[in-house]
Amino acid sequence: MSAPAFLGLISGTSMDGIDAVAVRFDGRSTDLRAELLAGRTLAYPEGLRADLDALRADPDAFPAARLAALDAAVGDAFANAAEALVAESGLARSAIRAIGSHGQTVLHRPDADRPHTVQVGDPSRIAAALGVDVIADLRRADVAAGGQGAPLAPLLHRALLHRPGERRAVVNLGGIANVTRLDADGAVSGFDTGPASCFLDDWYRAHHPCGARFDEGGAWASGGRVDEALLARLLDDPYFHRTPPKSTGIEYFSPAWLRARLPADAERRPADIQATLAEFSAASLAAALAEIAPERILVCGGGVHNPDLIGRVRQRLASDVELESTTRHGLNADFVEATLVAWLAREFVEGRPVDTPPITGAGRPVRLGALYPG
Repeated sequence: MSAPAFLGLISGTSMDGIDAVAVRFDGRSTDLRAELLAGRTLAYPEGLRADLDALRADPDAFPAARLAALDAAVGDAFANAAEALVAESGLARSAIRAIGSHGQTVLHRPDADRPHTVQVGDPSRIAAALGVDVIADLRRADVAAGGQGAPLAPLLHRALLHRPGERRAVVNLGGIANVTRLDADGAVSGFDTGPASCFLDDWYRAHHPCGARFDEGGAWASGGRVDEALLARLLDDPYFHRTPPKSTGIEYFSPAWLRARLPADAERRPADIQATLAEFSAASLAAALAEIAPERILVCGGGVHNPDLIGRVRQRLASDVELESTTRHGLNADFVEATLVAWLAREFVEGRPVDTPPITGAGRPVRLGALYPG
C-alpha cells in the first residue's frame, strides 16, 4: 500500500494568493523523500486581496470585527484552493491523511513584550468543506516555547537539500527573504534576512501606471538608478545588525517604515526608488550570505522568477559560488513552503516534536500545530 497523501496550503507575505500542494512522503528526517503529486497557485479574489492590503497597511488600526470576517473569508478561500487541487490531482479524499494549513500571516511580533504571531484562515471551515482533518496553527507553540516562530522552512531544507561534505545556503525569496545554513556536517540554522519583494510590490502598485500587482521580471527596477544615500539609510536599520535567531515581517518592514526613510523627491523619480529597493533586498541578503560563506546557494520562492533581483544578488557574491534553483535539486521552487506545511502536518499526525531550537531559539523541541477534525 502506498503512503498517504498530505495537502499543504499557505499564502506568503506577498499576500497574492494561495499555494496548494499534494505530497506523498517516505522516510524520516535523515532519508526523507517527497513526491509532489500536484501543485497550483490560486489568486485571492480581488475584494479579499484589497482587505488584506488594508490590513497590511496599518495592522494596529484594523478593526477586530473586520479581522474576524477576514479570518472566515480567508478560510473559505483556502478551502476552495484545497478542493480545486483535489479535483485536479484526481486524489480520492480517502487517500488524503490530513491537510496542513499555514493560513495567512497578518501579524508577527516575536520580540514584543508579550510575543505573538497571528495567521488568519479559519481551519474549521477547511475541515468542514473537505471532510478531512486539518492541522493548523503551526507557529504559536514555538513562540510559546521562547522561539521566533519563524522561519520553519530550514527544517525541510535539511531533510531534502542537505548534502554531506558541502556547505549550502537555501534562500527563500518571498515578501520577506529568509536563508537556511546547511553545514557540511548536517548542522542547520536559519533566519529572516529582511525584505525581498514586499517593498518592490508595494511601490510598484502605487507608482507604476499599468496597475499590475508586481514588477514582472524586475523590468521597471532594471531601468532605474540606485540612490546610494537612500540605500545606505535603508541598510542602517538595527534589524540587520542583530545576531540570529531572528525573524521579521511586513508589519515591521511596513509602508510607514519606508516612508520615514524616503527622500523628499521620491515621488518625482519612482523608477529610481524601485531600483534602490531592489538593490536593498539584494544587499541585505548578500550580507547575510557572506556570514555563511556557502559553496552553493539554492533559491526558491517567487523571487526566483525575478532575473533583475537574482542578478543583483549574484553581483554581490563571490564569483565561485554556485547559485541555482531548488527545482534542479528535486524540490519545486514555487512550492517549497507549501511542501513544508504538508510535511509539518505529517509530523503532527505521527506525533513527533519538531527540532526548532537551532533555528528559532525555542527552549525545547515542540509539537507544531493543532488538530481540526474533518
